[in-house]
Amino acid sequence: MFIEICKSKIHRVTVTGADLQYIGSITIDEDLMDAANMIENEKVQIVNINNGERFETYVIRGKRKSGDIILNGPAARKVVVGDVIIIVSYATIDFEEAKSFEPSIIFPDTETNRLI
Repeated sequence: MFIEICKSKIHRVTVTGADLQYIGSITIDEDLMDAANMIENEKVQIVNINNGERFETYVIRGKRKSGDIILNGPAARKVVVGDVIIIVSYATIDFEEAKSFEPSIIFPDTETNRLI
């Protein structure tokens, strides 16, 4: 049996941009991606702490040390620059393996979106 579990989480980062005219996705500073064990094109769930919105998109790599958290395309309508969000990715793994799996969870500085 397989179950879906939390694989990675970037807990409480601040939205730095919203680009409605972009194709779609979320741009994440590559330092944060690496620390959270996320890869480009990975599906993620976005949880907006400010307005309660929950939606899915995919990751694109942002410039290292930039602190960029930019929602692109239709997702840009779900946030306002300055909103605080949580970014979560999931994985489907074997039930027994899931019992001992440790997700990669990071807690960046919410003001700068940089690793503490």
